[in-house]
Amino acid sequence: MLSLAKGVFITGTDTDVGKTVISCGIIKYLSKKGFSVAGMKPVASGCKKTENGLRNSDALRLIEASGLDIDYRLVNPYAFEEPIAPHIAAIQTQTDISLEMIKDCFKQLSEKVDAVVVEGVGGWLVPLKDDIGIDDMVSALQLPVIMVVDIRLGCLNHALLTCENILDKGLFLGGWVANQATPDQMYVAEQINSLRERIPAPLLGEVTYKKGITVDDVVKCLHLPF
Repeated sequence: MLSLAKGVFITGTDTDVGKTVISCGIIKYLSKKGFSVAGMKPVASGCKKTENGLRNSDALRLIEASGLDIDYRLVNPYAFEEPIAPHIAAIQTQTDISLEMIKDCFKQLSEKVDAVVVEGVGGWLVPLKDDIGIDDMVSALQLPVIMVVDIRLGCLNHALLTCENILDKGLFLGGWVANQATPDQMYVAEQINSLRERIPAPLLGEVTYKKGITVDDVVKCLHLPF
């Protein structure tokens, strides 16, 4: 069974499947249960230049959802301006993405709160550098994984391949969330049922598509075991 312990890691079956809104929803859900929760986006590309440095909109949303005054550098230690794969962005900016740095930021956050909700970047198999992937980061942080699936054409293949790789890496898949991030999809219930039958982890929420969906909308759709 999924245990909160130090926190959870949120991955997606692809980019733009709604990892951030689900992550924010989980933060709010846990906050309503009385936990103090921080969000973390260790690596982010597609950041804007500000007077305080590069800032990522996903990381800022995580901070907002937590309602805590948290140092941005702990939430998002690796920020890249261009919206490209992080390992390419790291090469272009001559940045060495270090798991030790990410672990240290996570540790500092963990000391301030009950749990940390860590959001990945892109899909599950996006590399962080030549010899480091998302799975290595999850192993280093020792967190259970929650998989976000956008219920759309192709999601069965993407979700089952992602699930298979997570388990093959010896990591714990604590559950998954069916997120209707793409409008006007057919046979949504049937696809969710197909995944429910094939994914060896509990369905933790079904989020129906809504234009301008809010974090509070997501919270109402979640049913986490803590």
